[in-house]
Amino acid sequence: MTDVLIIGAGVVGSAIARELSKYELDITILEKDSDIAEGVTKANSGIVHAGYNEKIGTLKGKLNREGNDMFDSLSKDLDFKFERNGALVLGFSEGDMVTLEELKKNGEELGIKGLSILDKEDTLNLEKNIKENVKGALYAKTSGIVSPYEMTIALAENAALNGARFKLNSEVTGIEKVDGFYRVKLKNGEEIEAQIVINAAGLYGDKINNMVSKNVLKVKGVKGEYLLLDKVSGKLTNKTLFTVPKKDTKGVLVTKTVEGNLLVGPNAEELDDVFDFSVTEEGSTEVNDKGLDLINEIPEKRIITAFSGIRPHIKSDFIIEEAKDSKNFINVIGIDSPGLTCAPAIAVYVKDLLKDKIELKEDTSFNGKRKGILRFNELSFDEKNEVIKENRAYGKLICKCELITEGEIVDAINRPLGARTVDGVKRRTRASMGGCQGVGCLIPIATIISRELDIPLNKVMKNNKNSNVIGFKED
Repeated sequence: MTDVLIIGAGVVGSAIARELSKYELDITILEKDSDIAEGVTKANSGIVHAGYNEKIGTLKGKLNREGNDMFDSLSKDLDFKFERNGALVLGFSEGDMVTLEELKKNGEELGIKGLSILDKEDTLNLEKNIKENVKGALYAKTSGIVSPYEMTIALAENAALNGARFKLNSEVTGIEKVDGFYRVKLKNGEEIEAQIVINAAGLYGDKINNMVSKNVLKVKGVKGEYLLLDKVSGKLTNKTLFTVPKKDTKGVLVTKTVEGNLLVGPNAEELDDVFDFSVTEEGSTEVNDKGLDLINEIPEKRIITAFSGIRPHIKSDFIIEEAKDSKNFINVIGIDSPGLTCAPAIAVYVKDLLKDKIELKEDTSFNGKRKGILRFNELSFDEKNEVIKENRAYGKLICKCELITEGEIVDAINRPLGARTVDGVKRRTRASMGGCQGVGCLIPIATIISRELDIPLNKVMKNNKNSNVIGFKED
């Protein structure tokens, strides 16, 4: 029997796993997909929010502030990119400027530091490409940017190195309450017994809850579409640019990404089908037009892809609590924005919920450090030569757009919780994320996966099952 079973290996589930791996606990994490960060986590803005617009007295307000404060040390310990680039909430009317003053006051009451109101001149001095009709801005210095999947991979790898077991391709089909524990049934026929179950299943959080609790919940999906532009366009802004938020959305933003691209989006569309990840012409046009309300130019020819993400909404605040009719079943669901920012603090909050449920004895062997994949292109000329001397695979360029080498791809496959698909390699190395979007490197990456995992080339998947990179008849 496992002590703690976590369902879902997105950023929240992985953060909880890493936090609990600090203690002498047997921890198992179930993920229905073939990789971590495959659900809600992989498609969002990557913004570490300052937290000025969250409601006082909510979990969102508390955990946003606490989570934001943790990113500097966490990114250093786990070796993932994070930048406090700051954010500007732009006002274009006198009414907007009144709202910005209210947001500043609200943020200060929440304990958010580094908030100030800028006039037109100061705003344009910070960002030259903002629309000239701007009247001013709320400047949030603590806002930042991060790669959500890189962060999640770092959290999960560190948890795994500290003994947490990740079981991929492990979809939960049923949960049975047994006297004193839970029996969790998987689609593959396996059963796992657990003393405590933590439901961090994202868009499937309602389904997992409803297997156990009579308090039936329903996840509502809110889809947001994005436009991603190349790294030339990333120079159009340094700060993250927001419009004045509406009641249910922070609105379309314009930001550079932590890797230097330009990202515009998301819009917000409530879904009847919570798993509709389609990208539409209407959605892309809306995102583009609203982005152009903030900056002078979004160069259409620099757009390299469009994508969508879905936020799981249940009620206005997060649900992080034990189910009232199911002892030791902890829901961590309805984690929409600012869930990415809150994830490290959510993990600590969940750990505190477990204090009176299970003994939390610190594991003296816990190692909170993790070294990420070598970024060969960021090395000096001499450093590159030294690396190639040690491993010739770093001298072979595979992804010419992002300048990713064979050595980096091999590392991505063979490290803890290594990539098993082309998209898994992409999220770990950025191979195929450039201008050609994999046209030039898809087959070479698949060939390396085939070799390293000793599987036939036609069994290599782009993402999940039934996405074979190539198809041919075996002899």
